Amino acid sequence: MHDILISSIKDTWKETWNSSFKRQRLIIGTVSMLLVVFLMPHFFGYIEKRNGVVLNDWLLAQIPPHNVSVLIFAIIWGMILFALIRAIYSPSIYIIYCWTLIFVSIARFTCIILVPLAPPVGFIPLTDPITGIFYGHALITKDLFFSGHTATLTLIVLCLERRTDKLIAVLAVIVVAFLLMVQHVHYTVDILAAPVIVYGLYRATRHFLYKTKRDRKQLAKVVNMPQEEVLAKVYSERK
Repeated sequence: MHDILISSIKDTWKETWNSSFKRQRLIIGTVSMLLVVFLMPHFFGYIEKRNGVVLNDWLLAQIPPHNVSVLIFAIIWGMILFALIRAIYSPSIYIIYCWTLIFVSIARFTCIILVPLAPPVGFIPLTDPITGIFYGHALITKDLFFSGHTATLTLIVLCLERRTDKLIAVLAVIVVAFLLMVQHVHYTVDILAAPVIVYGLYRATRHFLYKTKRDRKQLAKVVNMPQEEVLAKVYSERK
């Protein structure tokens, strides 16, 4: 059984690599995402030098601050690992997640620059050694609008294909959003804006990846099919 499973995974990724369309999206998406990760410490170092505005957040003020860093990152990294496992079986999950995350990161950089905010009253820094890779192991407090933690989990919800997986991911989004407010890491607007922005970028990314007339015709034919079947249909036509 184990050998059959491994063979199935190998065949899936071999088929992905043998398709010039899939291979191109895979390579460009991965390289671009690595470039974004490389730029993150420099960007976050820059925004920490700016002054920001403290918002009057009524809802946040009603929640006593507590340090729940361990629980927040246990859920986030647990969901990332979960999505990675699913992506091993379905390369399309990785491709769409990677490309959308690039645009989400660019949008977040832009929003942070345009909306300079200071940490909320009662702010308790998040501590996570893994995230330090992206932040340059420095204390970052002004990467506020919009919430990167909420955005990451929302994107996982959108990219997962199974209904049960999506429900689990939605629960994770809700719990982490609440915990971020408990720790006073973000303002309410930071958290509420993230899913809306990510959803729009996710839809735009799918259109970008499958934007040819031929792709649109195929999507029109299977408009009522589940997401994973739509993507499989488009991919099969690109082979």
